[in-house]
Amino acid sequence: MTIPAAVIAGFIVELLGTSLVPMIVLITVITAVMSLYVSLGKPTWAKHSPFVVALFKTSPAWLAVRLFGATFAILSFFEVGPEAIYNADVGHFILFDLLPTLFAVFIFAGLVLPLLLNYGLLEFIGTLLTKIMRPLFNLPGRSAIDSMASWLGDGSVGILLTSRQYEDKHYTEREAVVIGTTFSAVSITFSLVVIAQVGLEHMFGWFYLCVCIAGFVCALIVPRLFPLRNRADKFIDGSSRQADDEHIPEFKYLMRWAKFNALSQAQKAPGAVSLAKEGVRNAVDMVFGVLPVVMGVGTAALLVAYNTPIFDYLGLPFIPLLELLQIPEAEAASRTFVVGFADMFIPSILAGSIESELTRFVIAAVSVTQLIYMSEVGALMMGSKIPVKLWELFVIFLLRTLVSLPIIAGLAHLIF
Repeated sequence: MTIPAAVIAGFIVELLGTSLVPMIVLITVITAVMSLYVSLGKPTWAKHSPFVVALFKTSPAWLAVRLFGATFAILSFFEVGPEAIYNADVGHFILFDLLPTLFAVFIFAGLVLPLLLNYGLLEFIGTLLTKIMRPLFNLPGRSAIDSMASWLGDGSVGILLTSRQYEDKHYTEREAVVIGTTFSAVSITFSLVVIAQVGLEHMFGWFYLCVCIAGFVCALIVPRLFPLRNRADKFIDGSSRQADDEHIPEFKYLMRWAKFNALSQAQKAPGAVSLAKEGVRNAVDMVFGVLPVVMGVGTAALLVAYNTPIFDYLGLPFIPLLELLQIPEAEAASRTFVVGFADMFIPSILAGSIESELTRFVIAAVSVTQLIYMSEVGALMMGSKIPVKLWELFVIFLLRTLVSLPIIAGLAHLIF
């Protein structure tokens, strides 16, 4: 089960074949060199192109990330330098397995996002769901579309959609960060890959039920805790949402109002040429702006996960909690819960050495509900226009873990 975006992304990967990875390496190098030139050299010609400035002018910290991304890409492609960087689980995984898929998703999503954004779908669905999303999650109804795009396609699509909605003043800062860290759900297809990795694919139905229940509870609780609750309810330009922005009439007129909003938006939609320009601009912005960040941050996160004991130490406080929840092999399981911040798939790989099916089930389910992992979603959020910091992502990751773990453990005891 998937959506056309995922199908066409797969087609793009197959179409480009072996030329795709060299193309990605070239993109990361061009981005790094141009960012260095535009940010430090400040050429006169660049000042006359807002798009070039927006794409390549960056802060010293993000310039360093892009330079590291280009360096990691070169080392991983040519397999030179420290083996810890280019080995199959770190640099090679990011460059050859993750980035080609992201590249295809970015190209397709960049071209198609204007269709999704400009022709009334978000207004229609958003109007219908506002009476559900506002009371439960304090979010606009259109945020449900972000979740659906992630659930049926890919979490990266949800992040990209959220970022565009924030830039276009449909989401406030708080709403964008909450949606990005709460509703960019793991796709159904990847969830099946995770449960298969721990040898429990025959329990996929129970597994996904637990994931949905825990994810729903996390969506209710985590946004009401620090640091998400302290986020400013301001749009990207500093303005506030007006009280009548989401005026909804009586229920019997709801469908009519949703149709009216959708048609009003569609009437303002740009023509074919403007639409094509916007699509190309989106695709270029995502490919050059985000791929180097994912390469840099993702590789660094995996280097830390595989070559240092940091995540082992961070996992130690989970041992008493796991013992309290009566999870077998608590010590072996403890390190898997924090290492998921580096990459979602690592916990399932580490769980392969654990004998208890119940423990493997819990590890797999928690890893999917944690959502934030720096090899993709976290790096995408940090590389987007959504204003979020690394420490905030880690705190939200821990909160999601602490909320979902007892729920999933309790359900697992009922199932096994």
